[in-house]
Amino acid sequence: MINFNGTITDDTNILAGNRAFLYGDSVFETVKILDGKVLFLEDHYFRLMSAMRIVRMEIPMNFTMEYFEGQILSTAASENFSGSCRARISVYRKEGGFYLPKDNNVSFLITVLPLEDSVYRIEKDQYEVELYKDFIVTKHLLSTIKSSNRMINVTGSIFADENGYDNCLLINDEKNVIEALNGNLFMLIGNKLVTPPISEGCLNGVMRKQILALAKKIETIEVEEAPISPFDLQKADELFITNVVRGIQPITKYRKKEYGMGLAKDLLLRLNAQIRLG
Repeated sequence: MINFNGTITDDTNILAGNRAFLYGDSVFETVKILDGKVLFLEDHYFRLMSAMRIVRMEIPMNFTMEYFEGQILSTAASENFSGSCRARISVYRKEGGFYLPKDNNVSFLITVLPLEDSVYRIEKDQYEVELYKDFIVTKHLLSTIKSSNRMINVTGSIFADENGYDNCLLINDEKNVIEALNGNLFMLIGNKLVTPPISEGCLNGVMRKQILALAKKIETIEVEEAPISPFDLQKADELFITNVVRGIQPITKYRKKEYGMGLAKDLLLRLNAQIRLG
């Protein structure tokens, strides 16, 4: 079942004039639902509204945070999912026109899939990454939003799979490391936790925001948003990836360097405690 403009349906034959399909003219959010609640709802909602404004989409008057939440939860309920699941809401301009759309009014589509785990946990004890150099991310505002133009993530994922890596790290046009294929990157050197600033071209991640806030509460950790070079990776004590669906995934190996996961485990405990309190 899917939610198409507020109607729960199993009719998926809606691609012929779909601008998301034809031109990548779409933005999206992926959220985690736990026990009937959309986690970090406000952050997801305002990031989606910001993305729609950036790409000059018309925001419907009824598209409030409450409407956004209700449509997601009703779609999950239609699948009879209990516990935890992930939902993706795609917003795209209505069909018509070519590169120039006929208007900026939008449609939306919501899909939901179940998740095995309710709380966040480290999914893999061994996790190896490599730099992906075939394509780079250009530093601009479009790089920071979740649009349906994810070819670099797709080709990078194929590269990782073909070469036996769990993930790849992306670089920008200044050859700095900005993020992983599926989440933001954090690096611990000594007592300093570093993540690239949004100005580097990385995704403005919802989980990134949560981890920054949690880390700043740890007195022994200094938190900094700063560029990360490939050479910095070799000096790091820990590397980890964050996203809303998985939470935190420590990187254990990059080339010949192996990393610990002490801070990642600490932050994961704090994250799960925050969710339970919320």
